[in-house]
Amino acid sequence: MKRGPRPTIGGMIWVAVWTFALVDPLSTVTTAAALVGLVAFELVYVYTAALGFGSTSVTRRHHVLIGVTGALAIGLALAYGPHWLILMLYASVGGVAVYAGTERPVMAVYWFAGCLATVLGLGFAVGASWWQTGSVAIGTILSSLLVGSVRQMQRLVAELRETREALAEAAVAEERLRFSRDLHDLLGHTLSVIVVKAEVVRRIAERDPAAAAAQAADIEQVGRRALVEIREAVTGYRETGLTAELARAKGALTAAGIAADVVRTADPLPDAADRLLAWVVREAATNVIRHSGASRCDIAVTLTDEAAVLTVTDDGDFAPSSPAPAAGNGLRGLGERLGNAGGTLETGARPDGGFALTARLPL
Repeated sequence: MKRGPRPTIGGMIWVAVWTFALVDPLSTVTTAAALVGLVAFELVYVYTAALGFGSTSVTRRHHVLIGVTGALAIGLALAYGPHWLILMLYASVGGVAVYAGTERPVMAVYWFAGCLATVLGLGFAVGASWWQTGSVAIGTILSSLLVGSVRQMQRLVAELRETREALAEAAVAEERLRFSRDLHDLLGHTLSVIVVKAEVVRRIAERDPAAAAAQAADIEQVGRRALVEIREAVTGYRETGLTAELARAKGALTAAGIAADVVRTADPLPDAADRLLAWVVREAATNVIRHSGASRCDIAVTLTDEAAVLTVTDDGDFAPSSPAPAAGNGLRGLGERLGNAGGTLETGARPDGGFALTARLPL
């Protein structure tokens, strides 16, 4: 069974402190009925206001309690005279405490306006002096404004807390996505190089043991470097430079039997652009090695219209009339990275056959 809103201990203590002004009607109590009425009003008021401080929505119970508080205040004031007019101040505060922190704070304004009008009307009905009526009216205004401000602050603090939690969750999700892209790019490239070199070792092991041993040593070196890079990626300090990545790509392509030509006229680049284009080179070279069937690959880094442009072209099996291939995780990740930096990524067939990738990054 779902439990309804409950008053908080802090709220009950806070609103109970406000009852110091009830000393005035208490000093005029002469009958047991008056004392019982005053105690009943005090209990209902404290419970109602504290219930409001503990919830952000209005239920039927709230409406009933607020109505009982107002009815007790009016009835006691009519029965026992001007000194009991102060009860309307607390009736207003109780209703504002409930309504002001909800999704419909305008209800607090309506309740406060009704209580203020009732104070003026009751003051005339019970024969209170203008001083008594004016004091209670001013007290009602100030007290209701203060409580309404506190409740609004509570609501805003709660919303800010929820927003902060949502932003934290979004940041975690974004960081997980970034790390998964990094790990995919790292392992995809490294494993492709290892597979290519392992194939070379298998082919030449019998006829050229020395060359096979050299390729095996390269596999070991690549594996060790991959371990270091993964550790750096995990700790968040991996910053691959474009120059180093271009050299690695050329070496990997050559080892795969693909003639590689690297031309770089854009130098130096800002650190962020340098690292981002390094990721593009890594992913593009990996795709050429794994999927293209090419015999030649050209990589160029140039500056055009205050933008760094990276092109990777090959003469592989992709024909101009072939349908566009579905973008894999690597290319999608690169597109997202470049898009976040204000850049673009274009891929497609070359007119004379083969595949082309063009990354443009504003500087």
